[in-house]
Amino acid sequence: MPRYLVTHPKGKGDDLLVEDSHLELTIQHGWAVLTDQQGPCLAIPAEAGATITRIDDPQDEQPEE
Repeated sequence: MPRYLVTHPKGKGDDLLVEDSHLELTIQHGWAVLTDQQGPCLAIPAEAGATITRIDDPQDEQPEE
């Protein structure tokens, strides 16, 4: 399941973990946009200085055959 950790610079906002089986991250016109099946669910402007890190669960990884 895709998971993204959004980390804001100290004092600029709360950190947030977003996860959904259909979650996708795109960059659009200076915005990081997370979308799911319902559409956009979180948008962060580049000026916010946030770091977005994808966190993969090792259990989700399937061995290659």
